[in-house]
Amino acid sequence: MRNTIKIAARNLRRYRRRTLLTSSLITLGVVAVLLFISVSGSFKSMMIAQITDSMLGHLQIHQKGYLASIDTLPLNRNMKEGQVKKVTEILEEHPAIAAYSPRIRLGAMFSNYTETTNIRLNAVIPEREMETVPLLRERVIDGGGEGLVRQGEILVPELIAKGMNVKVGDGIVLVATNDDGSVNGQPFTVGGIVEGVTGPGGRDGYIHLDDARTLLRLEEKEISEIAVRIKDLDKLDSTYAAINDTLAPMINQAGKPAFEAHTWESLSPFFNIAKMIDLMTMSIKVMLVAIVLVSIMNVMIMAVYERINEIGTIAAMGTVPTRILALFLTEGFLLGILGAAIGIVVSLAAIAVLRAAELTFNFGQQQGLVLIPFIKTGDVISIALIVIGIAVLGSLQPAWKAARMDPITALRHV
Repeated sequence: MRNTIKIAARNLRRYRRRTLLTSSLITLGVVAVLLFISVSGSFKSMMIAQITDSMLGHLQIHQKGYLASIDTLPLNRNMKEGQVKKVTEILEEHPAIAAYSPRIRLGAMFSNYTETTNIRLNAVIPEREMETVPLLRERVIDGGGEGLVRQGEILVPELIAKGMNVKVGDGIVLVATNDDGSVNGQPFTVGGIVEGVTGPGGRDGYIHLDDARTLLRLEEKEISEIAVRIKDLDKLDSTYAAINDTLAPMINQAGKPAFEAHTWESLSPFFNIAKMIDLMTMSIKVMLVAIVLVSIMNVMIMAVYERINEIGTIAAMGTVPTRILALFLTEGFLLGILGAAIGIVVSLAAIAVLRAAELTFNFGQQQGLVLIPFIKTGDVISIALIVIGIAVLGSLQPAWKAARMDPITALRHV
């Protein structure tokens, strides 16, 4: 085997121009794929972080049926105090959970005493909310103390603040209807202005959880949802499955499942963009396969036709067909290794340059996000293995043709 590798390497050196051209094409394909994976992966991770770390959380737990009617923010689908206690006990014991935040979500009328509009409110415990969605604090563009929002204060969405000319320190009134139909109003002070995540149409404001209970006249400590942050987002599916399996046996008084858990993927339309990025990545990989396959097959077919006399000579000397087959497969294998190795080195250098350049872009309302390309070791290894495997596969047909040549006919070839 060692001799076969030596002969194959010598043959590649003999035809340097062809070897250089083929390895350059392979290198170009590898660089294109790895750069695309690194940049698109960085954008995807940043996009997911903006959605999960500033608004949704990685998981959410609701009473069964809440999500189906979430557009109306139904208060009659809130989790009762006993249910909340059961869920929080599960979350406290689960080793993959980093933080969780109970919320009450409600619709209300927002008035600055001269104008009125509707607003969606997220009532939170500030400390828990900032642990669960750590980027929320960065969305507060004016005001907002270290504790995010205090009792008696409201974080007003930027859209409403601009439209109604509301500033930090102004007094406003919120009017809400509780689940039995009674109406209650409560004064608040504007503690800060919060920008939207998904665009200028965001109407979500924030108040303290205790203020929401007072506004809605809730006697029990009920909540609408529990947002959950996990320690490792790569383990989202397994963590979701474990929590879902734990919640599944819990039933309500009607004998039906009491809770439902959802990942951010089912809660946000931006998951479709993430899937498109994955699809584009797969398409680029297919293009890499095509580049390598065509390049290797072309060079190996030419090598066979140009070396017919040589093949006939070594066959006449008693070299068995399997040895000739192995020789050409080894040449393809070495070309694959050479192109993959150079491509990986160039790609890592290019990724380092892009990281140092600190390119910025805008996503939704978020301005000046820094692009930090990265590449996982697994992606590098998988691309290298694909290239080498396809290189060997592309050499198979020419190698098979060379191995089956008749020595006498090959020696007569001019």
